[in-house]
Amino acid sequence: MRPLVDPRLIEALREQVEQIEGTKARRRRVLPFGVPAIDGTLPDGGLALNSTHEFAGGGAGTVMPAAPTLFVAGIAARTKGPVLWILEKNDIYAPALTQAGLHHNRVIYVECNSPEDVLTSAEDALRHGGLGAVILEVPKLDMTASRRLQLVAEKSGTPGLIIRKWRRLENARDFGNPTASLTKWRISPLPSAPLPVPGVGQHRWLVELMRARQGTGADWEIEACDSKGKMELVRHDSSRGYDDRYEDLPVVDPSKWRDTG
Repeated sequence: MRPLVDPRLIEALREQVEQIEGTKARRRRVLPFGVPAIDGTLPDGGLALNSTHEFAGGGAGTVMPAAPTLFVAGIAARTKGPVLWILEKNDIYAPALTQAGLHHNRVIYVECNSPEDVLTSAEDALRHGGLGAVILEVPKLDMTASRRLQLVAEKSGTPGLIIRKWRRLENARDFGNPTASLTKWRISPLPSAPLPVPGVGQHRWLVELMRARQGTGADWEIEACDSKGKMELVRHDSSRGYDDRYEDLPVVDPSKWRDTG
């Protein structure tokens, strides 16, 4: 029995779709997270560099997106070249970005008067093509604006990392609206890693991949980015009740502390 449709026609149509979506180019250039569970879920084994990606906070970090900001900083830290950070109000704490691997010498901040100016500046920056990454903070992002950003990112090969930042919790519903971004992520803070001694352990996040074109959604508990922008999955050990990497820390008797002031 002969097939109803010529397989060569199907292959030709598939190639046309890949050219329109930029799929072939994205498969060539990706930025792996270095976490097999995450890279194995993403199409092509990593975060596509010549595309746009959206990040938002979850839980208590929905309005104050510290976790997604550091998550994005860790991604940008693993790219090469200067990073343009475009926003309305520069309330970024640079030392925190350095802890996530993004040194302040690499970051150029651009303050704009309105969200519309942020989008316009980001489009121009992505079109330039000589940057490691373009990071922008916007509350709203419709299909038209996101499509313009995606198209210029595909042509230049520069990733556009979009942090969705809202002033009110109810405005966060906008994150569910469709956009042209290749992936959508939600980063929520978790209790820090427990220690065998009093103190604050490594930050932890719940990372949710809400949408991935040609992929599936998933979620992971991860350790926050280190000084090189790298991260790893949380290791649970119920028998100890704390992160076993810290079990060899010296225990200091407070009675032996000396006043050096």
